[in-house]
Order: sequence, then structure tokens, then C-alpha cells
Amino acid sequence: MEFDLDQTDALLSTTRAVRKRLDFDREVPDDVLLECLQLAVQAPTGSNRQGWRWMVVRGAEKKQALADLYNEVGGSYLASQAGLVEEGSQTGRVMTSAVYLAERLHEVPVMVIPLIIGRVEDEGVNAAGLFGSIIPAIWSFQLALRSRGLGSTYTTLHLGKEAEAAELLGIPPHMTQAALLPVAYTLGTDFQPAARPPVSEITYLDTYKAPLA
Repeated sequence: MEFDLDQTDALLSTTRAVRKRLDFDREVPDDVLLECLQLAVQAPTGSNRQGWRWMVVRGAEKKQALADLYNEVGGSYLASQAGLVEEGSQTGRVMTSAVYLAERLHEVPVMVIPLIIGRVEDEGVNAAGLFGSIIPAIWSFQLALRSRGLGSTYTTLHLGKEAEAAELLGIPPHMTQAALLPVAYTLGTDFQPAARPPVSEITYLDTYKAPLA
């Protein structure tokens, strides 16, 4: 099997955290979501347990309640941080867009909450193994969304009220919520690679701070 490397690299390098460019007015069909989730569950999991589960939230009242929990945890923090960063900088733009999303989160067509069977406090369960069994699937889901003209962003603020969200959605206590993903079609698809430092400056060989190249 040969891949078109230009397209593959473009997908990997332009799948952005989308907030301001989410289309709040366009419906997201179930069949598109299911296609993306079917690709997501091809991701690897610890011991091949495949303990992922997916909560799709469409109801207006539940979306509003989740948005309220999100803002109770992080709304004031986001607003305060946005005022501390340099206006127009990359970090400043990210913070401004995060505030924008918090204010409009309830309007997103669909919220997806990825779940994984188990709790960190369970005997023999560690955080790296537990979240390592769901985060690859989340990223695959986001890549699949991007390839179909949709976008999302990985948010975790509502986890400060995880128990309340679980009660709202009927999530059993043995499940861990890994994120809240707002999902929508994007306003345009012309996303660009982000500015990142050269990997030669952050990659080491055998000993930390020994450059690979």
C-alpha cells in the first residue's frame, strides 16, 4: 500500500485546534460522525482491550449544562489569562479563541465525550496506560474529522466537574471521561501548519540535552 505523502503530511500538519472557525449553524449528520468514530477505533490500545466508549451529545439542554460546567471550572481563568498575554501573539490568539469557544460552547452542533473503561484510582491502573488507550483514538477521530471538512479541539476543563457531567449523562462510575470535543464543520478548510521550533532543538540522543543532530 502506497500513500500520497503530500496529502498525508498536509492532513497531519494542518489538523488544528479549531474554535473560532467552527460552523455553529450547520448540522453534523450521524453517519459522518460514525464514519469518523469507526476510523478512530482502529487506534491501538493497551493490551488490545479496546475499552473506549463514545458519548455523543446533541440535546440543547445537555449541551448547555455541559457548557455551564465548563465555564464554572475555567471561564474566569480563560478570561484572566487572555488579558495577560501579548495581543496578536500566537499564544494571545489561542487564548482569545479559547474564550470565544467557552462563550459559545453550548451552540456547537455536537459534543463528543471520549470515555475509557477504568479509573486511575483502581488497583493496578496507572494514568499513562489508561489515557494512552484513548488519546490515540481521539487524535484519529480528529484527523478523520479534518479529512471530511469538520474540526474540533481537545478540551478538558469540564473534567473539573467530571462527577456532575457523569450524573448529567448517566455515565457509570467505572468509566473515565478523557475530554470534551466540540464538533462542527469548519468555516473554510484552508488551515496552515503552526509555527514550531526545529525538532533538532528539542530531540536528544541517549542523554537529555545531547542533541540528536
